[in-house]
Amino acid sequence: MRDFMSRININLLKDRKVAIVVAALINVILAYICKSLGLPLYLDCIGIIVVAAIFGYLPGIMVAVFTNFFGGIYQEDSLYFVLVSVLISIITSYFSKKKYLKKNIVYIVIYVLIISLVSGVLAACFQWILNQDFQLEDIRDAAYVLQETIGVPRFFGGIIANVGLNLADKGIVTVLALLIIHLVPQKVRDELWNTGLKQRVKLTEDGNIFQRGDSSVKKHLWTKTVLMLVVGALLVAIVVSWISMAQYVDTQKRQATVAAKQSAEFTAKKLEEYDLDEFFQYGLDAENYLEAKELLYDAREASPNIKYLYLMKVEDDGFYNVIDIESKGVKAYEIREKVAYETELEDSVEALKHRQEMEPIETRDHYGWLITCYVPVDNKKLNGVYYVGADATLDDYNVYLKDFSLKLMLIFPGFFILIIVFGITYAESNLVSPINTIVKWMDDFVKAMDNQEKIDDSVRTIREVDIRTEDEIENLYKSICDMAVATSNQVRDINYFADSTAKMQNGLIITMADMVENRDSDTGAHVQKTAEYVRIISQSLKKNGYYLEKLTPKFMSDIVMSAPLHDVGKIQISDTILNKPGKLTDDEYEIMKTHTTHGKEIMEKAIVTVEGENYLKEARNMAAYHHERWDGKGYPEGLHGEVIPLSARIMAVADVFDALTSHRVYKPAFPLEKALAILEEGSGTQFDPKCVNAFMDALPEVKAVLKKYNEV
Repeated sequence: MRDFMSRININLLKDRKVAIVVAALINVILAYICKSLGLPLYLDCIGIIVVAAIFGYLPGIMVAVFTNFFGGIYQEDSLYFVLVSVLISIITSYFSKKKYLKKNIVYIVIYVLIISLVSGVLAACFQWILNQDFQLEDIRDAAYVLQETIGVPRFFGGIIANVGLNLADKGIVTVLALLIIHLVPQKVRDELWNTGLKQRVKLTEDGNIFQRGDSSVKKHLWTKTVLMLVVGALLVAIVVSWISMAQYVDTQKRQATVAAKQSAEFTAKKLEEYDLDEFFQYGLDAENYLEAKELLYDAREASPNIKYLYLMKVEDDGFYNVIDIESKGVKAYEIREKVAYETELEDSVEALKHRQEMEPIETRDHYGWLITCYVPVDNKKLNGVYYVGADATLDDYNVYLKDFSLKLMLIFPGFFILIIVFGITYAESNLVSPINTIVKWMDDFVKAMDNQEKIDDSVRTIREVDIRTEDEIENLYKSICDMAVATSNQVRDINYFADSTAKMQNGLIITMADMVENRDSDTGAHVQKTAEYVRIISQSLKKNGYYLEKLTPKFMSDIVMSAPLHDVGKIQISDTILNKPGKLTDDEYEIMKTHTTHGKEIMEKAIVTVEGENYLKEARNMAAYHHERWDGKGYPEGLHGEVIPLSARIMAVADVFDALTSHRVYKPAFPLEKALAILEEGSGTQFDPKCVNAFMDALPEVKAVLKKYNEV
């Protein structure tokens, strides 16, 4: 059977809309059969469980809603139980996503217990609310037995009995549903989860939605989306319900007004034949009084909306009762008993005396919620002015509104959950997930800008995502893909030209350094060693947390590249002085010191030529100021402390250490220990103390450089 299902490619299931409709119809048909046969079962959850387990939350909830909606054809109260079906769908989807229903008997038992408890308790409560009793006779009988035998209240006994019934029902339904689910291969189930979305959402191994985006971005956008949906759905529900109830009340008020007016007009017309003055004076003793009173009884019974009907005489200080008939629970007024005017009539006494018809009055007091119409008796032969009052009640409508609100509260949560899950699912797949994917990729792309291979990998990644939302987000995605490809190609070209430029720059630097070194017969490998020492000192400074704002990767690269040019100014010093074997005279020493200013001039001309490249600026600083001292006693400008450029302070340590540990025509090479002692002695006077400390911390690397060039 499994091979057969795979062979036909699960065509029915792959059409999600058809699967939802078929599942709902199966639920309705099975439930109808159970009801027709009088079975104490429902069997209306098989389709819900199958679809929720295979397709996910939204399709499962849709089946649940449709099942209860179509169930109303044979079961009037079916729609009020939609929340129960929706909760079963949500629980099933959760268990399926977590793979708890995959041949694990413990989790399956827990699942059956949970959905039985949820459906049993809620369904029993809803039945009681709607009918003040339980629908199934078996439940009613069981509740009665529990009440009579062990004293359990009827309501709680019904809940216990309903949970027990649901254990049997949901156990059977779960077994049948799992058999159907088992026929669908796991691979196909994985493909079907959350199908039907324009943008397919990737899943992780644990079944969660795979978000490529930053979690904080996802959280904020997801929260805003959910909040918007919840608030929107609630507002629509509240507004629609309010308008519906307000419209209903308004309609009932108009109908009550018409009923009251018609009843008052009819009674007033009939009373024109009687001597109302005699009724008022003699009461029951007046001729035809009882006949007129019977007329009021008949008029009231003719209209079910009329609660009170009476005849009153108008006086300055209020109405005086002439005929009043008893109503259920309300005693009639005595003849000639005074009744104060309603507030709305206090300013209309003169109009009443002239037999003018009054506007309907709405009141809510101990007599109830009433619409009152006063109609004058049009008999000008009478000495007094008489009005017939008819009170139409709205109390029944008040009860109806409460019942309407209660039923709305039962129906609304299921549809509300459907709306929310529908909105969240589509927002997740068509908004949140695509945007997070783009954001995460953009972050990765920016971080990869220094590596062409990483850039190419990032471009391949974003193109493989294949966002398909068929809207502006998809257009944005395609534009970003095009931009990424163009940027990758542009960066590749820039890197090529940068490499060519760097090679040319390095060649220029080495050529200039060689020109100087070849003239100075006593500084073998000096430029190579000092460059190594500069690299070691700068890295150690950064490691120790010194000058972090200055020691950027670009700066460190520039000073290592520029180090060979620190003595470029010696090109202007004569060979006689440059290669003199003995000690220089004072005049010769002054000339030698000018190599710093010559170096500065040479590098400034180069900077103007190449439009101010950073590495040349640091080369200028090193050439000009590497003989400046920390205490300000150096040359050529007598700079001190951190006023001296950092590159020159680093070179000062490197240059002196190499001079101390190298052979010169005027001195032998000093031992390493003595050279280090001289550096430490000059710390804080000749050298930047931090540069000396950084140098000392990196002695293993320093010794490796010395060994490389055979100096120790």
